[in-house]
Amino acid sequence: MPRPSLSRRTLLRSGVAGAFALAAPPALAGCTQPAAPSTPATVTFPPGFGWGAATSAYQVEGAAATDGRGPSIWDTFARVPGNVRGGDTGDVACDHYHRYADDVALMADLGLRSYRFSVSWSRVLPAGTGPVNPKGLDFYKRLVDALHKAGIAPMLTLFHWDLPQALQDRGGWLNRDCADWFADYATVVATALGASVPTFLTLNEPKTVVNVGYRFGAHAPGVRNDADAYVAAHHLLLAHGRAVAAVRAAAPKVRIGPALNLAPAYPVDPNDAGDQAAARLADGYENRLYLDPVLKGSYPADVLDDLGPTAPMRRAIRAGDLEVISAPVDLLAIQYYNPVFVETGGTYVTMLPTSDASWQQIHPDGLYDILTRVSRDYGNPLITITENGRPSADTVSPTGTVDDPARIEFLRDHFRAAHRAIEAGVRLESYHVWSLLDNFEWAEGYHQRWGIVHVDFDTQVRTRKASAEWYRSVIAANAL
Repeated sequence: MPRPSLSRRTLLRSGVAGAFALAAPPALAGCTQPAAPSTPATVTFPPGFGWGAATSAYQVEGAAATDGRGPSIWDTFARVPGNVRGGDTGDVACDHYHRYADDVALMADLGLRSYRFSVSWSRVLPAGTGPVNPKGLDFYKRLVDALHKAGIAPMLTLFHWDLPQALQDRGGWLNRDCADWFADYATVVATALGASVPTFLTLNEPKTVVNVGYRFGAHAPGVRNDADAYVAAHHLLLAHGRAVAAVRAAAPKVRIGPALNLAPAYPVDPNDAGDQAAARLADGYENRLYLDPVLKGSYPADVLDDLGPTAPMRRAIRAGDLEVISAPVDLLAIQYYNPVFVETGGTYVTMLPTSDASWQQIHPDGLYDILTRVSRDYGNPLITITENGRPSADTVSPTGTVDDPARIEFLRDHFRAAHRAIEAGVRLESYHVWSLLDNFEWAEGYHQRWGIVHVDFDTQVRTRKASAEWYRSVIAANAL
């Protein structure tokens, strides 16, 4: 959907998973006219680098009312006329629930070394709390077993936006108890799968839940309330911390961390003090509000000051919360889609060419900027890229092929940026393309295609795009 007119503390985009502003350090302030650095003809990644792809439960599984799954907020939201383009829902999606074995075989043939997926909370706990649905857990056990047999490392995300509707009816993320409910759910999943899944991620893009779900209402649960949104932000982060403790108790060998969407924010005019200040505040709202409490144990002072002394979020923070939120993590998952350019007053300006998603300005060097900035400012954590990609208008030709040269160019340039970051000392261990499959793209329904594999949503036929074959060659060579 088109980007609305935006100002301070305003969402950078509404509709799909992606990135928000990360203020550039002074050395990056001149990036309003980005130019790609020269790169060698071939770059080789470290041995064992974890090339992968990612999906999420509601976007691919389908089987929305199968084997005891309860409704999620996305089942509810998608049924409200006007909420999703074309009136689409995730009822069937890619039918991955029934076709997972074939999809794993496809992954294996592409040579994937890692597969990042999410668990449907309401498939495991139909009411969000209470009795476990064994058929729901069994599906994920079968999926993980299939991945291991194919030599693919599973990476599990506990929450990718599909909160059980039963919990939303009890207040959702505005109810502090939701953090405890999430920890209980994390215990169930870790107990069942912790011995066979090496890496757990707690929350996918809490910032998107806050901004798109609670401020602008373009995503489930469709709330439009700035003050409440930042209460939800605190409760989401508290849920992350409590889930870290719960998973460690149930499965001590599991690595765990959050998945945060980040992007560099550059002042529109690097020589304008107002633009620089606006970019810094954008950094606070869009990144430090999530990075700082998790990795430093504090909320950014400029954000709290800007919210004001009587902000509901301030009242939501209790003694000991930040100690819980900042429980040590093993890795940080970063998701990158685009940069933003900010001018005085907080307005976001489009400065670069965009993809088929109008909010996505294409700037591969922004990935380098993110990775090196996080490495420098947050103690050089171990990092995995869990989402990066772009949509394009992909159709199957009469000969049965799908050409997507723009996606290949996008991925190639971003892979090179990641390699530069590794050479600069960033501890990047893996890279997951978004997405393995064309899927239900949230408020865009089935209109935008982000996969390296084309899905005919009427027949469920999968067709590898040219980008999938190209990616296969990259993985085989561990180089490009």
